[in-house]
Amino acid sequence: MLTGLEAIFFYLFAFIAVAAAFMVIAARNPVHSVLYLILTFFNAAGLFLLTGAEFLAMILLVVYVGAVAVLFLFVVMMLDVDFAEMKRGALQYAPIGALVGLILAAEIVVVVGGYAFVPELATAVAQPTPAPDVRHNTAALGDILYTDYIYFFQIAGLVLLVAMIGAIVLTLRHKEGVKRQSVPVQVARTPETAIEVVDVETGKGI
Repeated sequence: MLTGLEAIFFYLFAFIAVAAAFMVIAARNPVHSVLYLILTFFNAAGLFLLTGAEFLAMILLVVYVGAVAVLFLFVVMMLDVDFAEMKRGALQYAPIGALVGLILAAEIVVVVGGYAFVPELATAVAQPTPAPDVRHNTAALGDILYTDYIYFFQIAGLVLLVAMIGAIVLTLRHKEGVKRQSVPVQVARTPETAIEVVDVETGKGI
């Protein structure tokens, strides 16, 4: 159970996180949307800290705020994207978005309703949370990822690797007349082929 001070911080973080998440999709300026996204991540990290999951909080700050959100911000600022043109065709995706939203809402209702109507489900989990004084939550998370679900973890890494290679292949374009780096040719160079000594006569140089 949360104490009085913890409950105040919980509602504060939760309210700011929900409000910032709404502003991510409501802000007209894409740079402002990314900044609101960073604010959402910070408050979500605060909620993780309140639940004792400090490792997840630090990962959220380091990975999402320190890398992903900053990358989004630089991409938005560097790309000359006509957002007005993009928003004109956004209504045609509204039915699909509404369908996905209804499915997600139904799943949330099923999960939350299941715990509300069948409280014993909370005690019937496959991997119960160990006591903090017996096993640190970071160590327990490592046990689950690298012991119980190691194959799924490796498969997820392979999926991300294939996605990265696919993105590189799809965006790679070979154009004629463009100089490209050839690593084997550069490694095989010798001093005789790398430099050329020219004896320029006095007064005839450039």
